[in-house]
Amino acid sequence: MKRIILITGGQRSGKSRKAEELALSLSANPVYIATAHIWDEEFQERVRRHQERRGPQWTNIEEEINLSRHDMTGRVAVIDCVTLWLTNFFFTNNSDTDKSLELAKAEFNKFTEHDATYIFVTNEIGSGGVSDNAIQRKFTDLQGWMNQYIASKADEVILMVSGIEVKIKGSSINCL
Repeated sequence: MKRIILITGGQRSGKSRKAEELALSLSANPVYIATAHIWDEEFQERVRRHQERRGPQWTNIEEEINLSRHDMTGRVAVIDCVTLWLTNFFFTNNSDTDKSLELAKAEFNKFTEHDATYIFVTNEIGSGGVSDNAIQRKFTDLQGWMNQYIASKADEVILMVSGIEVKIKGSSINCL
């Protein structure tokens, strides 16, 4: 049975940790799909710490755009994160919000067509006010629209606030 869970919240709100805990409660060997492009040494170190925290029971996949290359049928997969995944579309498409959104939606639909449990992690970046930077405003729009799209397809949506989960949509399934 296909199940889509969206975990959203601000930076350092506990989204990734919650997604990992949930995945481990549903599977002894979940999949972690990292969407980040490694920009610099500091970010590489951040990725290393995340990998170290997860441990050997995880199957780790690094995929910046084409999630659908990986068939998750029958698996539990954490996709971390939508924000970095969208950043890759946004820069690949020269900051074209409409094209990036269209391509991201199509890729999301293709990726999630199989029976699996998909746990998407995303940032709620529009909560902090309107940026004075035009590119940032365009990306915030893209992120907001994609978050809405995934939430509309999700069976469950969890908002993380200061490490505490708030159920937004759906019922709990073995949530810690």
